[in-house]
Amino acid sequence: MASKTKQKLTWTQQEYQVLAKKKEPSRPVLKNCLRAFFVGGIICVIGQGLTEMFIHAFGFPAEKAGNPTVAVLILLSVILTCFGLYDKLAQWAGAGSAVPVTGFANSMCSAALEHKSEGFVLGVGGNMFKLAGSVIVFGIVAAFVVGLVHLIFNIGG
Repeated sequence: MASKTKQKLTWTQQEYQVLAKKKEPSRPVLKNCLRAFFVGGIICVIGQGLTEMFIHAFGFPAEKAGNPTVAVLILLSVILTCFGLYDKLAQWAGAGSAVPVTGFANSMCSAALEHKSEGFVLGVGGNMFKLAGSVIVFGIVAAFVVGLVHLIFNIGG
């Protein structure tokens, strides 16, 4: 706890903070990391399998097979979210299910489902991007910075 915050607490509150810290269960960091690695890896293997399917079964060129792969992964994530299965997976896997594009689709779908009773415009449309909005903003800013660096240093050509 920060020293400034600690100074504002009474002696009893400080004692409680110390006691609560002692009773707090330790987090299984290694187990959580392994779960996240496993689930994230499985999602990537499914994505790679879909890419190979689009290349070999449907004749997509390798450069273009990523687009339908992402669309199918998003669709699967939304379907699993609608049935409540993706949230159970996310609870167990943590960041392993939140980091890929499927996690982004899950966050958007969850917000839409939660606020659908408020209507399509003010409920679904207004609340769907609350959680995902920061991801979009930081993605755009990161793309801008990378583009600027590329332009300034002419990296790759």
